[in-house]
Amino acid sequence: QVQLAESGGGSVQAGGSLRLSCAAPGYINSRYYCMAWFRQAPGKEREGVAAITRDGITTYANSVKGRFTIDTQHLQMNSLKPEDTSVYYCAGFEGGGCPASTDQYHYWGQGTQVTVSS
Repeated sequence: QVQLAESGGGSVQAGGSLRLSCAAPGYINSRYYCMAWFRQAPGKEREGVAAITRDGITTYANSVKGRFTIDTQHLQMNSLKPEDTSVYYCAGFEGGGCPASTDQYHYWGQGTQVTVSS
C-alpha cells in the first residue's frame, strides 16, 4: 500500500495549536485526489476528522468545526482539547468526492501522535 508521509504531531497544552502535514508521492494523480484526516484514540474506532476534495470542498466532524482547517496538504488544529488526543492519519482517495468509510481509501500515512494535556 502506498504510504503517505505525515509530520507535525506532538504534545501541547489545551488551547494550543498544531499543524499536521501530509505529503503524497509525486506519481499520485492529484487531479482526482481527495485528502482526508482520520484519528484513532486507544480503544476507539478510527473516525473521520476532515476531508477536502480536489475541487476544494471541505467537510469537518462536528467536534472539530470552527477549530480545525484542512487544505490539500495540511490540517491546522487550533484551540486543541484533551479529547483531541489521538493518533492522526492522513488518507487519500482517487476518485470523485471523499468517502466516509476508511475501507475505500487507497493511500494511508503511518499516523502521527497528537497529545493534548489539560
